[in-house]
Amino acid sequence: MIPFEVLATDPGSNARRGSMLTAHGRVETPVFMDVGTRACVTHCSPDDLERVGTQVVLGNTYHLMIRPGIEAFRALGGLHKFMRWSGPILTDSGGFQIFSLPGSRTINEKGARFKSYTDGRYHQLSPELSIEVQTAIGSDIMMVLDECVNSTSPREVVHAAMERTHRWALRSLAARTNPAQALFAIVQGGVVPELRRESADFLTQHEFDGFAIGGLAVGDKRSQREDTTAFAAELLPRDRPRYLMGVGTPPDLLNAMLAGVDMFDCIIPTALANQGTAFTSTGRVRVTRLPSYLDESPLDAACSCYVCKTYSRAYIHHLFKAYEPIAPRLLALHNLHYYHSLMAESRAAIERGVFAAFAKERLEQIDRHEHAAQRLHVA
Repeated sequence: MIPFEVLATDPGSNARRGSMLTAHGRVETPVFMDVGTRACVTHCSPDDLERVGTQVVLGNTYHLMIRPGIEAFRALGGLHKFMRWSGPILTDSGGFQIFSLPGSRTINEKGARFKSYTDGRYHQLSPELSIEVQTAIGSDIMMVLDECVNSTSPREVVHAAMERTHRWALRSLAARTNPAQALFAIVQGGVVPELRRESADFLTQHEFDGFAIGGLAVGDKRSQREDTTAFAAELLPRDRPRYLMGVGTPPDLLNAMLAGVDMFDCIIPTALANQGTAFTSTGRVRVTRLPSYLDESPLDAACSCYVCKTYSRAYIHHLFKAYEPIAPRLLALHNLHYYHSLMAESRAAIERGVFAAFAKERLEQIDRHEHAAQRLHVA
């Protein structure tokens, strides 16, 4: 079992401050994990990641099994050595990517058969092969293969996918060969509370190192996502890490931390950087718009990152208009720094016992720029 300890809890909410020890270092929670889909966090080198405060990099099993492939990882010594990242790595199982290919995959009890986007060849991904690939990658934390469906699908569809996810989870657990690589199960059930309870009850009977809340941000509304996250988190063991998969605007993170979630990942910080969007202490800023043209201020006056200390909004606006590749890179560095600073401030607020007030204040500052309405989950 991966060593995990809850160091502090917030008296005004279910937020918790923890610490998790992996084979490649300690992870302080709550933590945001940078998405490095194809063995690289977009626009960032491993040195960049260290500077912005990254603790964990997330790799994508589906993409990495296609290219460079399992034999490459066996020959080259795993993903840590391959990408020159010395910190912890979590790999997903490939379930969501299979879900996102409705026109070129079929799913049955054996696993998923899908067409490669690189050469058109078909691959068969089973729970056992997913674990075999993640073992070769050398992940510190592996995920079981799950069947992901739209969260608002008919109940019978969600129920069938949930039950298959349970069967695949046990096959994934049986396939694990290296106990130093943690294995997390994935609680499914869409936005149906009874199914979420059934899924959590089943999976927590087995010796998984942690538990993820999966199948959200795929068709659900924000209110449904928050309610389901809060409900599911309450069902999970106190002594294991809780991971909300693929959900990650700053308000999403704050509300999920209030519900007691420990781990997060999302492509949003780097994906929106490509579009010219920066996250700031007062909400999102689209630097490609005209108001930034002659704006000499930094992206965020409250930010201490290299980008904010060095460049103006006007300059970054110009770089985007000139199609200079450094433009999205600068925003990616800033956005990741912002995310990791938010998590560090959250950990400190939980330790002081003031996280509920901290989250309320931060949401009031940013939520009207991120979403239409504010909702808090407090104890």
